[in-house]
Amino acid sequence: MNLDVKDQQIIRLLTENARLTTTDLSKRLRISRSTVQARLERLERHSVIGGYTIRLGPIYEKHLLEAHIMITTLPKQTSRIELQIKKIAEVSALYAVSGAYDMIAQVTVEAIDKLNEVIDQLGLIEGVERTLTSIVLSKRFKR
Repeated sequence: MNLDVKDQQIIRLLTENARLTTTDLSKRLRISRSTVQARLERLERHSVIGGYTIRLGPIYEKHLLEAHIMITTLPKQTSRIELQIKKIAEVSALYAVSGAYDMIAQVTVEAIDKLNEVIDQLGLIEGVERTLTSIVLSKRFKR
């Protein structure tokens, strides 16, 4: 699907604030509310927009601990391991990567002991050969 400038602007504005109304969008983009609604429906129908979400505030987020856990798997175990990792609620994203590790799990927890539990859970999954954890010390920016 080809996105024009207005589609890209809608996506950018909703990425910044998913709660913007069609009226807000129409005012900011200087197009009619019905045009915004039609564009949103088209973007959703073509899976350009897959859903709407929130971004945590800095005061709450400041108390969370984020880590990236690199995972090496045994050959031909990736699909089964992925299904097991998907069950761990603290894993917010799982990436397949090239290099020395096969996957990177992005984990968000409220305390270091919970992070340790998640690392242990990952290590107990059959086919996980080893893990390496990097704790995020600070976020410089996030889009």
